[in-house]
This record gives sequence, structure tokens and C-alpha cells, in this order.
Amino acid sequence: MSMTTFAKIQAAAVKRIGEDELAKRMPKPKGPKALRNVSDDRYFSQMSLRIFRAGLKQSMVDARWPDFEEAFEGFDPHRVRSFNDEDLDRLMSNKALIRHGGKMRATLHNAAALCDVIDEFGGMGDYLAGWPKDDVVGLWFDLGKRFKQLGGNSGPYFLRMVGKDTFVLTGFVVKALNHWGAFDGEPKGKGDRKAVQEAYNAWAEESGLPLCQISMTLAASVP
Repeated sequence: MSMTTFAKIQAAAVKRIGEDELAKRMPKPKGPKALRNVSDDRYFSQMSLRIFRAGLKQSMVDARWPDFEEAFEGFDPHRVRSFNDEDLDRLMSNKALIRHGGKMRATLHNAAALCDVIDEFGGMGDYLAGWPKDDVVGLWFDLGKRFKQLGGNSGPYFLRMVGKDTFVLTGFVVKALNHWGAFDGEPKGKGDRKAVQEAYNAWAEESGLPLCQISMTLAASVP
């Protein structure tokens, strides 16, 4: 396959939705300093929010999130790591929460996993800030190994939520990758996703844009 230049893809996106609309859709990633300035409890809250949103109506989950903040003690990972079976029963009986057993147990596991990250790197912000964007799929895989229910697209969506530069393999993005000759089919395994990363790296070098903006441009370039 012959991969198209990003300039051509960008021109197609502008032609399709207009330059102003494309500019409005552009996400803005955080730099390393800003990532490091976010506290670990906020990363833990956003990670858990992403997990509970999966498969559910986002607005419904968001409306209940203040109750989650209270029940999980502000998502302090060290406090939640100490939760026991009685605490899990308390959470599962709280009608203000979304009482999904698998997601509740994943949240307790993830508190301990996040504490391990803090011990190893100094904080979640340091861990994310230090990961090179030319291997962001490697970060996806590492998140999926360390944390429960952050596999598939959940890891990339979490990264997008907290401002770490990443692309996301939505249906429109995959369609664009196929259309512009960057990948044939749907990238599922590690090898496929690394091949997509190489395409993004080439476009990033050509354009100077962050991965998230390249991804948004790709999505806008095809109907």
C-alpha cells in the first residue's frame, strides 16, 4: 500500500467540513509539565470514570460521579487500596452508585496498581509525561497490563480524557487509515497497532502536529 501525505489528508478534511469547523474540533494535549501537575487522585478519578462510562450512557454516569467521589473518598488511591470486602459490599449496596460488580472490583484493583506506579515513577503524571509519543501504543499495552478494564480503546480514551497526546482507533479513523493507504483492514493486534503508530509518526514528522490532532483530521477526512 502507498501511504498518502498528511497534507493531502488535511486538504480533504478542510474540503469536507471547512477550515473553521476542523479547527474547532481539534483537541489540545497537555505538555509534560501540565501532566505532572495533575494529582494522582484526579488521574484515578478519570480512569474510573472512563471504566464506568464504557457501555453506558455517558451523561448518566457523569451525573452520578459526585456520589462516586464521596463513596471512594475522593479517589485517593492509597485510601481505596485499603478497601476490603466489607467496603465492596458497602459500595454495592449504595443505590446512588452504578452497582456493577466487575467495574467496582476493577476500581479496587486499580487503586493498588496506581500506588505501584506512584512507587515506581513518582506519580501517574510522571509516568505519562515520560512516555514517548512515538510509542504511544506501547503505553496502551502497558496500561492494559497494569490496570483492569483499560484494554481495547479504553486506555486511549482515558489518555485523551487526561490530556496525554494519543490517537484513538475509532471507526472513522480506521476507515480513513484504510482509505488513505496507511493500513488495510482493522488494526487489532500489537503488530497491527505498531504499524499504525509508524504511519502516525510519519505524519507527525511531516506536519509537526500532535497525534490527537492528526487523528481528528483523519476522522474528518472521510464521510
